[in-house]
Amino acid sequence: MRETLLIELLTEELPPKLLERMGTAFRAGISDALMAQDFASADALVEGYASPRRLALTVCDVATRQPDHNVVRKGPACAAGFAANGQPTPALAGFARSCGVAVDRLQTAKDPKGHDLFVFHSVQPGKTLAETLPALLADVLARLPVAKVMRWGAGDAQFVRPVHGLVVLHGSTVLPVTLMGVSAGNTTLGHRFLSSGPITLSHADQYAATLEHKGRVLASFTVRRSRIETALRAAAGEARVLADEALLDEVTALVEWPAVYAGTFNPEFLAVPQECLILSMQQHQKYFPLGDAQGHLLPRFLLVSNIETPTPQSIIHGNERVLRARLADARFFFEQDRKTPLADRVPRLNDVVYHHQLGSMLQRVQRLQALAGNIATQLGVDDAAAQRAAYLMKADLLTDMVGEFPELQGLMGRIYAAHDGEPEAVTEAIAAHYHPRFAQDTLPQSLLGASVALADKLDTLAGIYGIGLVPTGDRDPFGLRRAALGVIRILIEAALPLELPQLLQHAVDGFAPDTLAATTVADLNGFILERLRGTLREREFSAEEIESVVSQNPARLDRVLLRLEAVRAFRALPEAESLAAADKRIRNILKKSGPAADAAVPTLQHERLVDPGEQALYAALIACEPVVDDHLVHLDYTAALRHLARLRAPVDTFFTEVMVMAEDPVLRANRLALLMRLERLMNQVADISRLGG
Repeated sequence: MRETLLIELLTEELPPKLLERMGTAFRAGISDALMAQDFASADALVEGYASPRRLALTVCDVATRQPDHNVVRKGPACAAGFAANGQPTPALAGFARSCGVAVDRLQTAKDPKGHDLFVFHSVQPGKTLAETLPALLADVLARLPVAKVMRWGAGDAQFVRPVHGLVVLHGSTVLPVTLMGVSAGNTTLGHRFLSSGPITLSHADQYAATLEHKGRVLASFTVRRSRIETALRAAAGEARVLADEALLDEVTALVEWPAVYAGTFNPEFLAVPQECLILSMQQHQKYFPLGDAQGHLLPRFLLVSNIETPTPQSIIHGNERVLRARLADARFFFEQDRKTPLADRVPRLNDVVYHHQLGSMLQRVQRLQALAGNIATQLGVDDAAAQRAAYLMKADLLTDMVGEFPELQGLMGRIYAAHDGEPEAVTEAIAAHYHPRFAQDTLPQSLLGASVALADKLDTLAGIYGIGLVPTGDRDPFGLRRAALGVIRILIEAALPLELPQLLQHAVDGFAPDTLAATTVADLNGFILERLRGTLREREFSAEEIESVVSQNPARLDRVLLRLEAVRAFRALPEAESLAAADKRIRNILKKSGPAADAAVPTLQHERLVDPGEQALYAALIACEPVVDDHLVHLDYTAALRHLARLRAPVDTFFTEVMVMAEDPVLRANRLALLMRLERLMNQVADISRLGG
């Protein structure tokens, strides 16, 4: 019999920031397991549900029992099955006995290598759905993406929240399943306040509709989110909702029957920077701020309640009172912070430990000043302004506003620096020094901002990596991967003419001697280039193209994309494959020849080239070099590689007609020198040998 299967786990309130991920994992884990064990087909319709107090799913067309499976057991080879007297060998007799049959009941078959084997065919009856589900569910629940689990009551059951109910319905039949000390039934609970009591589910197909109509619960996370989003737009009218997707997801995970109401607050609070007010509304109260067409905050907000009522005035007024207290706190912090200039806070950073092996935050600020000034000088901008921004940019960590809202680091520094009369370039650099904070975040919009942002990230990388706190697996508590990606994005997307190894060396030099590992610069360079490989894969360059450039340890990351585009264009040429193979061959020859050849003939002696093939290659090389060098000077890497394609014919002729490893040591060394010169010319843009195949 095939019916829709419903599984619902009824719990206490689940962690809202994890609910969507848990619901997705619950749905995928159970449905994939049912399909893998042949209870459901691969195209079965699956619906997942996740609300504050439940995880559930329905899978259509699920069988009561697995189909029977044909089992083939392999035994000894036929050649070793019988002794000379015709009797079964102990191996064959033992195999038949383990299968529970006589030897003459065995069959033969060929293995993948064509050898004849004894085999035994049997039919294994399929398991029932009821006997399979307990272990299946336990395994799925153990693998849900939750950081911590808890125990409750006197039992040993563990889950992210206490489990109070279990529904397992196959069609209209309750399957006898027990999980975490709870026996399955067909009864669930609706909304805590809007539902009248326990709800009996008559059929698995009616789960969502029954909960909505009788229990006042929208069980589907997607449906609930869409309902909230539509209601927010309607309530906002012509105003803009100033909130991100993360808040919408979190609120969706907090309510079962959403209702949107509008509230207001005193316009006097708008004197506080709107970022502070918005963060207070979103983070503390889960409200949706409203703004005008230009994004300026209005004294209005929307709240999503779990109670639908025709008279919501008490709900609205209660939330307005709570918000008024929150905004009053923000205004107090803002007014108090402005009484102390940022510059006066900096000396107090000496009392803040950055890391016990790396000193205080003030020592870090001093390193940042030197590094930011150095970078600014290389970029041709005011190094004094860069050092001033670096001196002030961590001072807002000691303000009450940042203490309450750490997300406002940098932003409050800019606001307070402007209030103190600092130049606009300095204030903007203070705000920009944390950017980019995540993958799609904006970059610093000025060279001064880029200088301090690079200094901040490079100092973090050098210090933390240099004392051995290297990211492992998915653990990166100091955000070194994020810092490395920030450095890559700034250097590439802002096209800054800076050399990465030099930047790393300057960052390392800022620390006291013997503080960091001796190999920090080299190790960090490799760490950042590995992150660069991932970034370039996202831009859809092939692995061979990326490796041809990154394997050369490019110092100037701002030129990497130009080189890769040139490699891609070169690879499309008909000569590319042959030249890549030739370059690989040259490298192998030079590698096997050892350093002695280079030492014997430090410079190529063209008068010793006697074979027509090597003379033709030398002539083509001499003609090609100045053209390629000119293209490289003008950063026209595509033209340089295209011109190299002209070497295909003389290179092919050389390897066809010339014996490189000649018996005459002088002749051999001169030909190796010719190949060295050719190899250097061919690989100035990329390692062409890596494009072969």
